[in-house]
Amino acid sequence: MVDPEQAVEKARKAVTERVELPGMTLMEHLEELRRRIVHSAMYLAAGFFACWFFRQHIVDFFQSPLNRLGIKLSYTHPMDPLNFNLQVALLGGAIAASPFILYQVWLFIAPGLYQREKRFVIPFMAATVGLFLTGAGFGYFYVLPGALKILIVQFGHGFNPMVTIEEYTGFFLSIILGLGISFELPILIFFLALFGIVSPRFLWKNIRYAILAVFVVAAIICPSPDPWTMCIYALPMLALYILGIGVAWWVHPNRKKKKEAAG
Repeated sequence: MVDPEQAVEKARKAVTERVELPGMTLMEHLEELRRRIVHSAMYLAAGFFACWFFRQHIVDFFQSPLNRLGIKLSYTHPMDPLNFNLQVALLGGAIAASPFILYQVWLFIAPGLYQREKRFVIPFMAATVGLFLTGAGFGYFYVLPGALKILIVQFGHGFNPMVTIEEYTGFFLSIILGLGISFELPILIFFLALFGIVSPRFLWKNIRYAILAVFVVAAIICPSPDPWTMCIYALPMLALYILGIGVAWWVHPNRKKKKEAAG
């Protein structure tokens, strides 16, 4: 069982150690935050306008899982088609601009990192974008088509499907973004281990709770009650947790201290 007091103490110790780093005043932090937000908004706007010119291709990609079932989207409000085009252009722009936005995030947190930790900028950006796209691709090519087939073809075979733009957009984003974000688990573990908040031993010791959480998430997103299908969805997330343990071992401060002491 996880001891909350020990976890809080580890977090407090990690923050205290970083007080020794050359820091900035509160106003300097706020100014830096404002600068990074402005730059991120500019990159997002550029991505949006770029994707707006290719919005029809993005819309076709967006509707492809439904088109394969012979279903076209419906709408109940005159503004729905316009809002749909705006949403897909914004989503495409956010994905296109994500490396630049992530770099702004890194620039904001970099002053709180030791020099040896700043070399992780390229692996951080590559892994963050790669894992998100992997999770989103897994959702788009496997989870979403499977869910639509089971819900519409199997359970809804005796009814006339009328899938609206608003409902499909929410369903689509909940799967794609949900899996994309859940695949960022190794990145979260990376930072927790880098700051000394969690250790590889802690993660391995509590792996049974991680397995339970993974199967709960898999049961939620899995379109079929079949346990074998649920395992197919759970195994990639469990593999990411184990990968996160390896990442934690690689970057945890205790390992570096032992290596320096041995040297």
